[in-house]
Formats: sequence, C-alpha cells, structure tokens
Amino acid sequence: MQHHNQTPAERRPERQGQPLSVVLAGGGSAGHVSPLLAIAAAIRKQQPGAGIVAVGSRGGLEETLVPAAGHELAFIERIPLPRRPSADLARLPVRMRQAVTTAKAILNNAGADVLVGVGGYVCTPMYLAAKSLGVPIVIHEANTRAGLANRVGARFTSHVGTAFAATKIRHAHLVGMPMRADIAGLDRAGARAGARERLGLDPELPTLIVTGGSLGALRLNTAVSGALSALSAAGIQTLHITGKGKPVLNDDGTTLAAPLYSQREYVDTMADVYAAADLLLCRSGAGTVSEVAAVGLPAVFVPLPIGNGEQARNADELVRADAAVLVADGDLDAAWIERELVPLVLDGPRLEQMGAAAARHGIRDAAERMADMVFAAGGTPSA
Repeated sequence: MQHHNQTPAERRPERQGQPLSVVLAGGGSAGHVSPLLAIAAAIRKQQPGAGIVAVGSRGGLEETLVPAAGHELAFIERIPLPRRPSADLARLPVRMRQAVTTAKAILNNAGADVLVGVGGYVCTPMYLAAKSLGVPIVIHEANTRAGLANRVGARFTSHVGTAFAATKIRHAHLVGMPMRADIAGLDRAGARAGARERLGLDPELPTLIVTGGSLGALRLNTAVSGALSALSAAGIQTLHITGKGKPVLNDDGTTLAAPLYSQREYVDTMADVYAAADLLLCRSGAGTVSEVAAVGLPAVFVPLPIGNGEQARNADELVRADAAVLVADGDLDAAWIERELVPLVLDGPRLEQMGAAAARHGIRDAAERMADMVFAAGGTPSA
C-alpha cells in the first residue's frame, strides 16, 4: 500500500537521485496542447534528463504536435461525460474502468513521479489512476471557467495553477498561461523590423493584423473584406490570416486583393505576428488573450458567440484595464471597422497606452512557474 504523503524517492527508493519522470495529460485542441508542450519544455530546461511522456487521444492535435516536439505520446480513449441520460451514460462506468486501467499502465510504465493534467477528456481517468497509485497530481486550468476533468482532479491535489485570476477552482494559484519561449521572451519593439520583413510588410506603415486562429473566423473574414477600401485609404496595411483552407475570394473565385492588403491562410510564427502588428483583431481564446498580454500588444477582441460566454470572460480583465477593446460578434462589420478600428490603428499614443496596460497584466514565466510546481510535487527542488 502506497502512502500519499510519501515523496517519489520514498515510494521508489531505486529511483533516488535520478531525474524526475513526468507524465503530462491533455489534448484535443491547441488550447490544451500548447500549454502542455510549454510546461514540458520548461521541465526539460531545468532538468534535461527528466522523463516526459504525454497522454492524449487519437485524432487530436497532440497526434502531430507532441511527436514534433520530440516527446513520447501514449493514447487513452476519450470519454466525454454525457450531460443527460443516454446509452453512453449507461456504458460510462465500464468505459471509465477500462480507461483508468490503461491510465495506470501508462503511469507504471513511465515510472511516473508526477502527473500533470491540463484538462480535457483524457484527464479524468488519468487523475483517478494517479490518485489510486499515489502519484502526485499537478493541474493547469487555462480557462476562466474550469473544466469538469480539472474540477475532479483538484479534489486530489493542492498543486493547481490557473491562467486567469478570475478562475474558480479548488486550490487555485494564479500562474498565467504557459506559452512558447519565443513568445514569452518577445521584445516587440526590437523584433518589429525583422518580423515585418519576414511577413512581407512595409516597415513603416501602421499595421493591422487579423487572425481567427488556425480554423479561421468567417465573421472576421467577411467584415475585413468589406472594409479594405477604408483601411487602405487611411494608409493602414492589413495582413489577414484567414485560416487553413479558408482563403477569402472574390465573386469570380480569384483571391481577394487590394492595395496595402495581403492574406495568408496560416502563419506558424505567431511571435512574428505579435511583433509586426500595431493592433491585432482576433478571437479571445484563452491562449491568445494570455499571449497578447504577455507581449504587450493592443487587441480588439471578437469573442466567439458560442458556449457559455467564456471567450468574453477571457477578455474581461484586459478590456477593463483599457488594454483591449471588445466588440460583440454580431456587431463586427465593415462599418464598425471603418468607424472604430481605423481611428484606433492611427492613434499611436492610445495604442502605446493599451500595450503598456496589457503588459502590466501579462505573465511571461507561467511555464517556469508550472515546472516549479511539478518539482515541488515530485519532491525534487527545481534547478
């Protein structure tokens, strides 16, 4: 019988003095995979020999992103928790038992000293397995409204980090959003000229960058397309990141073109986007909100109008601090851009104030804070 208050060294005396073995669970969306990879990188930076195994489900972004980052990936069945009685709900106990058995095997095979969960369906069985094996649990909650899996996991640990101060979850500690090192360490002013050159932008012109994320956002694409003449007449150059497979076309099927306007379906160097932009027009996913704050970039947020309003809540702190502007999805059109956005892009002093306010609310070392929590939970001091 293992005792929950033992350190990993006491539970596994044969491992004493060896690097920590960490299993990180979560996946499905970039909102889970990005912080997971940032935490893994911060652990490895402090302890290069640390064992890292990520756990996700098939079909999620983790299937490509985790191996690309050089980490081992194990799979577990996704078990969505049905909200109402159904055949799925009747099968849930059996499926959950099977998933917990798989989860225990993953933890045992890795010789796990710590389980880190970032939320999502795969985390529930991982938390239950870690609890039964006496493996310490560390949790990161990226959203202002904590997900069900992390609320379950938070009952088993006091090591809980949140990206937002407003998040209500047991044992919450504000740590910020773990993000890629090139973004966390970005000097926007110093990187601007090089970033604009790489993105094919004029080094001197006021610059608006529009992105709806990797999937694109039809509302943003339509509104910007209709406002191009107003933007170019004001001398504003616009880089429009439309989303993979979602180029913005003219009625005759040709790619939309206009003076001072360029479009790309995808840019994989978001640090360049943040450095090149004077203002970002974007959705307000938790990752985007945290990143623009960390780098001190003024933004106009257009929350996705689905779910329970979490994107609007994500943006709330920056909007109240006058670091960002919020426009409802239904209010964003070409006329709004001409009336509100064009003057803002041209208002250098206001953008400077917004950027400084954003930076005051930004947290750049969230990945390191989470790594410290992992080392504390694992009973090994961080380097």
